[in-house]
Amino acid sequence: MKPYLLSETNWLMLKEFRYDLAVLPWGATEAHNYHLPYGTDNYEASEIAEKSGAIAWEKGAKVVILPTIPFGVNTGQSDIYLDLNINPSTQRYIIKDLLTVLNRQGIKKFLILNSHGGNDFKTILRELGLEFPDMLLMCCDWFKAIPKSKYFDHSGDHADELETSLIMHLRPDLVLPLEKAGQGKEKFSKIKGIREGWAWSERKWSKVTEDTGIGDPTKATVEKGQNYFEEITNKVAHLYLDICKLEGTDHYEK
Repeated sequence: MKPYLLSETNWLMLKEFRYDLAVLPWGATEAHNYHLPYGTDNYEASEIAEKSGAIAWEKGAKVVILPTIPFGVNTGQSDIYLDLNINPSTQRYIIKDLLTVLNRQGIKKFLILNSHGGNDFKTILRELGLEFPDMLLMCCDWFKAIPKSKYFDHSGDHADELETSLIMHLRPDLVLPLEKAGQGKEKFSKIKGIREGWAWSERKWSKVTEDTGIGDPTKATVEKGQNYFEEITNKVAHLYLDICKLEGTDHYEK
């Protein structure tokens, strides 16, 4: 039994024990080029949340990892077969229901560990913060925590060198040989503001990529994935620790 994983602990322990922080890993179910599984984001979310939880627990953090939510916002992928979408409004209902339980039972610190670029929880947490004013509501995108260039040769953001290396390390049984992978070439907008990043329109997946990947995966290796996983889980673990060390929910300097 891993006491920091809610799915593995039991009522004998939790009848008396109380946690400081609840972490909700959140992924998506979607195509990842030809060579990676539809559950890529969920494997990443679960494994990073769990390993980070183990590190933080050993250092004294009373953190509990909730079961991973496996469905994300995939509104731009409606024509990609079995890319499963839940709307942001649905996410809000899920989060509110869970916060209602946590708040009632005295867990005042809550972190979403996001594993999918289509999920954006900031607006939802802003709104729910007015409904749960005595709680600390946070989210983080683990894939933004370390510069990709530190470990990887090619940039990208979906089934790219990073994700391919990571799944090679975490679930090698689910990765097809790299010669099966598409090139992950991205088609860019004709609108200059969108290309420069200061204007936005949702990417229509079948318009921007032919193989559902964005980023060249060909230089991915198990070693890169392992090294990245070790650093990212240590960094996320320290985020857990920083949150748990707070007295109450005030995280501002005096």
